[in-house]
Amino acid sequence: MSNILSLRNVVKQYHNHRAVNGVSFDIPKGSIFGLLGPNGAGKTSLIRIITTITGADEGVVLLDGEKINAESPKHIGYMPEERGLYKKMKVGEQLMYLAQLRGMDKKEAKSAIAYWLTKFDNKDWWDKKIEELSKGMQQKIQFIATVMHKPKLLILDEPFTGLDPLNTNLIKEEIHRMNQDGTSIVFSTHRMEQVEEICKDIVLINQGEKILEGKVSDIKNQYKENIFRLEFDGQFPKDLQSSNFKIIEDSETDVTIKVQEGHNSNELLQALISRGIQIKSFTEVLPTLNEIFIKQVEN
Repeated sequence: MSNILSLRNVVKQYHNHRAVNGVSFDIPKGSIFGLLGPNGAGKTSLIRIITTITGADEGVVLLDGEKINAESPKHIGYMPEERGLYKKMKVGEQLMYLAQLRGMDKKEAKSAIAYWLTKFDNKDWWDKKIEELSKGMQQKIQFIATVMHKPKLLILDEPFTGLDPLNTNLIKEEIHRMNQDGTSIVFSTHRMEQVEEICKDIVLINQGEKILEGKVSDIKNQYKENIFRLEFDGQFPKDLQSSNFKIIEDSETDVTIKVQEGHNSNELLQALISRGIQIKSFTEVLPTLNEIFIKQVEN
């Protein structure tokens, strides 16, 4: 699979602070990709380089196989965490202005804006000023401004901030629909549960450096700790706890057990069966991305 975006040894220095230190990674075409990291990790600096807001001091950024240039922003949609709407402007006027900045002609822009306002059931917003809208409504206008020119690459920084659950689901549906139609998406957030739900691939940045990269499923398997959850009927034998197995949590119907190093799940199952335990379910407990994130950042 070819890549929509490739970074090679990208460096960004601000005075005596190196915000990005030799970062390299690829984003496959058609993916929903998580760009993760704690505050101050270098995510925003990377996004600004990708969107040509600033330039890299060293390294190369390729968009769809070509070095980023003055034309690249026409193919990118970027919704920053700090929203950039003009409060005193009317919705239609502002969207028209932003659409034309992205290279759309007036007729094309008017049609796209009408389509999106109707889709969000807000076609009567055209003459409303931004300051008259709620924070959630402003968020939807920001989303329209980001996607109306049909970008190849969509970069969303904390896109669900300020949205109620209903509108969050609405935006999620549109993200998945656009992705199915071929748009590649970069999703930047500190909300790990959203990443697990939405992204298949991630990169984790900390202190300006890449510390983790890969498929979410592979990363979770890489950091698993031989922990299993068992649902059962009957009385659970307390003598199972030994140098081989450690009971982490237990109740009347289920138990979480860690298999110690040098032993495996087959041994655990044999020990359970030999004690006459009626097993209803037996599943491996994989770490959450949040747990992995915290461990990697704290190391």
